[in-house]
Amino acid sequence: MRAILQRVKKAAVLVGEEVVGAIDQGLLILVAAEHGDSNREVEVMADKLAALRLFSDPQGKMNLDIRQVGGAFLVVSQFTLAASLRKGRRPSFDGSAPPSLAEPLVGALMQSLADKGVEVAGGRFGADMQVTLTNDGPVTFVLDVREGKVLS
Repeated sequence: MRAILQRVKKAAVLVGEEVVGAIDQGLLILVAAEHGDSNREVEVMADKLAALRLFSDPQGKMNLDIRQVGGAFLVVSQFTLAASLRKGRRPSFDGSAPPSLAEPLVGALMQSLADKGVEVAGGRFGADMQVTLTNDGPVTFVLDVREGKVLS
């Protein structure tokens, strides 16, 4: 699984005119399931996300995790994160998990995060979504989990 993490003051996902998910302070997580991903990658990613200290303490250091600041997660499935741009001029999506695998994995990630005591909102799998956010910092990270290990 691959994710882009953006620390936000607020973020929302719209499908058409409908807001399907919104948070105030927290992390916007754009996530892609890749071929070979399983619940093992989901659990490693959820554990890492819940424990990352990406929020500033009173001294301005990134020392606080999402629970310590009362933040929330907004999880948005984004299969394009698994694309390869190595050859040609058009992205290859061969690395992306098929929807039949990706949708339950993204759902399991959301559930695992919620089980850790953090509010979780989400997009709508497979929909044409518009994401709005107020980036905080900006602070943005890439998180790669493969074969049950954090790679970045």
